[in-house]
Amino acid sequence: MFVDILWLVLSLAIILAGAELFTNGVEWLGKKLNLGEGAIGSVLAAVGTALPETLIPLIAIFRGGEDSLHVGIGAILGAPFMLVTLAMFLTGLTALIVRLRKRQVKTLNLDTVVMSRDIGFFIIVYTVAILASFLTRPGKIVVAVFLVGAYVFYVYRTVRSSVGQHDQTHQLKSLYLLRNSPNPPMGAITLQILAALGVIVLGAHIFIGNVTVVAAALGMPALWLSLIVTPIATELPEKFNSILWVLRGQDTLALGNITGAMVFQSSLIPAIGLLMTPWKLEALGLLSAALALSAAIWLYFCLRRSRKLMPGQLIVCGLFYLMFIVVVVTQL
Repeated sequence: MFVDILWLVLSLAIILAGAELFTNGVEWLGKKLNLGEGAIGSVLAAVGTALPETLIPLIAIFRGGEDSLHVGIGAILGAPFMLVTLAMFLTGLTALIVRLRKRQVKTLNLDTVVMSRDIGFFIIVYTVAILASFLTRPGKIVVAVFLVGAYVFYVYRTVRSSVGQHDQTHQLKSLYLLRNSPNPPMGAITLQILAALGVIVLGAHIFIGNVTVVAAALGMPALWLSLIVTPIATELPEKFNSILWVLRGQDTLALGNITGAMVFQSSLIPAIGLLMTPWKLEALGLLSAALALSAAIWLYFCLRRSRKLMPGQLIVCGLFYLMFIVVVVTQL
């Protein structure tokens, strides 16, 4: 098990390296496209980092069989839940530590319009996706089409409102692939982003494989592994991007990476589940969805009430994840 733990540490180092390459590349891509931080974080970074873990439910669904379908549906529900609870908690904790060390104002430096739009959109589309589990087959098909169309509209609106708003005051690091170029070509930027995603996928693959072995060696029940350990392994590694952006004071990029992934994982991916599975959610799945929506509503309320967010308000989201763990443990 000692060797497996060493591989876990190595995999985290690989993921961190990939996250650094990715954030650097996507910032340069946003500059090339003259996009603001809202579109960079909520669309470019969010979709890019969400793609690796999106493969898990797709592979499970395409494999067929009742067990595989359950795994696929569980993975679809687990992604938004982990993002709005545990990922928000870790980002808020990082932001709080940074501000305490630097004695900064605790308010996050956010584009609150972007955050309100993302979280509000998530609440709507995810609620529709969950309620669709009670519909007949034709109704589910209609909802799936609606979810796809809603995400297309979301991307269009986000990009349109962000064009021409690139932050010229933020000094970008040189592109790692071309350190001596003050204006790297689009091809080099794209190549670095794709390479970074490959590094992140590699690190996440090693992480998932070894965390499974370590959990089994510790005698962790299979239910814990499927509901808690695996979602952490698949969702959180890519969210190191958010932590890196918080450390640099780019809070809109950091949270946009999470909220944009929430929208992606609550619209396009459930649409696939609606079309390719029975989409009949069991009690534990409905509970995770209810807690995810509760955490999102909490953040939306904070934004609408004071038009700002504090690290502590993000940390509160971790309580919803803790509630879920308590329920899972009591059912063992």
